[in-house]
Amino acid sequence: MPSPLTCPAADAGPDAGIERQRAAIAELERALWAGGLNEAPLAPCQAAYRQLEASLVERHEERHGFVVVIPVADNPRQTRACLDSLLELCRAFGYGGMSDGRYRKVRVLLADDSRDAAAMAAHRALAGDFTGQGLAVEYFGLGEQLALLDSLEPAADLAGIVGVHAREAFAHKGQAMTRNIAYLRFAGMAARDPRLLCLTVDGDQVFKVKVATPAGAREVCAVNFLYHLDEIFRRADVRVLTGKVVGDPPVSPAVMAGNFLDDVIGFLSEMARAEPGRPYRQPVLDTRGSGDAAYHDMADLFGFRNAADAYRFHCDAPGDGRAGPSNTDCFAAFSRRLHSFFHGEHPTRVTWYSHSDALASLQPARTVYTGNYVFRPEALDWFIPFAPLRLRMSGPTMGRMLRAEMGGGFVAANLPMLHRRTVADTGASEFRPDILVRQGEIDLCGEFERQFHGDVMLFAMERLTERGFPGRTPEEVEIDAILEAMQVEMGEKYRAWHRAIRDKLAVMEGLLGEPARWWNRADELVEARENFRAFAANLEHNFGAGSPCLANIASASRRADWRARQRAAIAGFRRDREAWRRALAALAP
Repeated sequence: MPSPLTCPAADAGPDAGIERQRAAIAELERALWAGGLNEAPLAPCQAAYRQLEASLVERHEERHGFVVVIPVADNPRQTRACLDSLLELCRAFGYGGMSDGRYRKVRVLLADDSRDAAAMAAHRALAGDFTGQGLAVEYFGLGEQLALLDSLEPAADLAGIVGVHAREAFAHKGQAMTRNIAYLRFAGMAARDPRLLCLTVDGDQVFKVKVATPAGAREVCAVNFLYHLDEIFRRADVRVLTGKVVGDPPVSPAVMAGNFLDDVIGFLSEMARAEPGRPYRQPVLDTRGSGDAAYHDMADLFGFRNAADAYRFHCDAPGDGRAGPSNTDCFAAFSRRLHSFFHGEHPTRVTWYSHSDALASLQPARTVYTGNYVFRPEALDWFIPFAPLRLRMSGPTMGRMLRAEMGGGFVAANLPMLHRRTVADTGASEFRPDILVRQGEIDLCGEFERQFHGDVMLFAMERLTERGFPGRTPEEVEIDAILEAMQVEMGEKYRAWHRAIRDKLAVMEGLLGEPARWWNRADELVEARENFRAFAANLEHNFGAGSPCLANIASASRRADWRARQRAAIAGFRRDREAWRRALAALAP
């Protein structure tokens, strides 16, 4: 035998070439994220990934294909931004390469739940536009959804999964029911190609991350989402993987008012000590709490710590170009951001991306972020449970059930998407269910009630899974007792939280209304004062002592109705799952 010194080099084969490319990418990524974000290596890193993809295509290496399911509803501007970012991701990193002018391993299922005809036409046009640019997008509108469901009747009664709707009122079902119908369409695709993965995202998200840098916030296409997901699903025994979001919080404004009031009070207290014409004391971008749900008033319920200190406002007003914006400039700028809070933006507590290796970041999960999760076809026996209830917290509730059944097959990874609740020029959501805007008044009561009973469902589910659910279905009397106990427990927490909000609201109004304050004497701040007054009035409407939102969740009859519906949904879950499996069988070739 030849000695090792005379053998051909161990890295002479094609596998070694691939590994050298991967090693070079790893070095570039270390440089990219060293100490934060260094943008100089970004373009070379993207180019290196494209070269690697070309090598993998040349070797015919087996890779997962992705069907990206995006439920949309009357939000074509946000949908375009989402699709733009996916196309940018494909161009930047080249996952799977191209064939006949199309990205070979990526396709989009645009599941339209719009009611507005113009929005539906715009979404259909977007599908054609992006398909023409190389990103295959299938428009899956109301007609296509109904046709698919019609094809499954009477084989499966899916009422507990996709709801019961008049054909002429099939729109605005909500993200959960729309996703469940889209998963049936994915099932048909996966029957022909078992290496497909279903990645489902929200239309108000983009395939970028938000990073805090010394120069300010940056939104960058710097994470090769599809490559990392393919690696994880090839290397790890994973059935369902969830990411998270950065940027705007994934929760309702109904559970963010307390800590935002802390920040508003902190801002006004700082302004009261400042001189109006002096430069604003700009904070360093505050990255505290990015992994701890610092935006959530009841973060302690979910095992996170509550942030004790106020977060300062980072002002992006232009100023005079030398000293930066003045205190007057930033008082006005902050006032203009207050409206966006009611549409889901948190002006002071942004979630930032912190880099870590995606494969190394894998950990057991307990929450599904329904706007960012991926699953194998073998996990298609799971749909989003209890979707017709349209509760908030459906993802955390589903996550507890997946954890109980899948154990280590359900994981989380550091692959967050950038979440943008609002449209820049309006500061409002393009479409948001259960947030009503009437002549300046913003009513959160619908979302507030869905949040409260979603919390009840989530923590009831924790107790049910401890007792063997979903493998064992308790008697309805046991389910009812757990739900009722959670209504009482959550009701006490909500009442204590709302008392604290009312106390904070009084402090804020006291700071605002004092006549001697400089902002009450400045002619140029008339609009800003009105913005603060409108903010205070909307907080009072939704959280004050006479709030109809609080009356709704305190109503004994409404609680009894919700409890009956939740009890029936939980008791019927096994039946719904059997119906779902019959539907999947009917879609098999």
